[in-house]
Amino acid sequence: MMSWGVDGWVWLTVWIAALLVMVWLIMRDQRRPTETDAIEILRARFARGEITEDDFEHARTVLLDGDGRPLNAQKNQRP
Repeated sequence: MMSWGVDGWVWLTVWIAALLVMVWLIMRDQRRPTETDAIEILRARFARGEITEDDFEHARTVLLDGDGRPLNAQKNQRP
């Protein structure tokens, strides 16, 4: 029976860690929808004529605060 020795176990650990980091980097982008996605969808619906300008402005106001930042950004700030 062959022994891997210390170097073998270290490299095995490095490769497993690298694989886990790569999987994590790929998966984290798929789980996190951004607020800009909602605005892009809204703009596309307006461009296709599915909603009126008033509907667009109302929905945009609901999605964004006065500074053009997503409303979620306000919730995360501490008073």
